[in-house]
Amino acid sequence: MIKRAINRYEIEDAVIAGEIIEEYPDDKYFPSCLVYGKTRNGRDLHIQMSLLPAVVIITVYEPDESFHAGTRAKPLRRSLQSR
Repeated sequence: MIKRAINRYEIEDAVIAGEIIEEYPDDKYFPSCLVYGKTRNGRDLHIQMSLLPAVVIITVYEPDESFHAGTRAKPLRRSLQSR
């Protein structure tokens, strides 16, 4: 996150307003998911995170242009706020 100049508050914004777009139930240590969200300033972020037994941020990055061109898979339309 430091190399990419993404701060904690941007991650929080994106997760709170975001949606799960992929799930990885068989991830190595714990099930995880990929969240797409926007920060308050409109920055697009992808956050891979596990939710149980504790919230762990695995990686955070800005999605590439193909994501914005409509090539992403259909989102699950499940907000993290409903969990």
